[in-house]
Amino acid sequence: MNTLGDLSNQRVAGIYGRVTRPPSKLALALKRLTDFVVSAALLIMFMPLLLAIGITVKVTSPGPVLYRWPVVGKGGRPLSAHKFRSMVVGADGMKRELWHRNEATGPVFKIRNDPRVTPVGRVLRKFSLDELPQLWNVLKGDMSLVGPRPVLSYEWEHFSEWHRRKLSVKPGIVSLWHLRGQPRDFDTWVRLDLEYIDNWSIWLDFRLLAWVVVYTLTGRNY
Repeated sequence: MNTLGDLSNQRVAGIYGRVTRPPSKLALALKRLTDFVVSAALLIMFMPLLLAIGITVKVTSPGPVLYRWPVVGKGGRPLSAHKFRSMVVGADGMKRELWHRNEATGPVFKIRNDPRVTPVGRVLRKFSLDELPQLWNVLKGDMSLVGPRPVLSYEWEHFSEWHRRKLSVKPGIVSLWHLRGQPRDFDTWVRLDLEYIDNWSIWLDFRLLAWVVVYTLTGRNY
């Protein structure tokens, strides 16, 4: 896959400890074409569902329909992604009060039965419906259907040097992390992202997309 921005391989190796070797231009073009066609088709197909979710979020919980997700994209560049809001307004400000319940290691914050999640939000998360607005990011080319899990801006600030190689490619909606039990250990999470980067092929993307359909329909994503 693509190395970071316009940096040379030597510079990338200096930052990340090794070079993320890009596949052929044809393979990369096919990945982008797949992202564009599939995301466009899904946005059209799911338009009634998107509208229904938006209305449901709006009438069941005060606040905006969409949550602006301040993540870091390829090369460490800021990226504005969006999700359907699944938490109460002000949830980010409540994180400090709940940090003692954090079940993840490293800079990641994860707790089961998060009290900030709304009843509708629990359903959206269970079936990953809150992620659907990110199809727009895929269509624009900011994200890919499959790729390393996006990281929040404050998580990026606490990365070790070897962690940063996960940002040598576009983040994805679907990642290997989803299908390996969503580990709570941050280092394991990053290793899975690097495993994906180092073994990437268009066929791996197709396999992961097929698996995630099964996992989503059975509610095993959350």
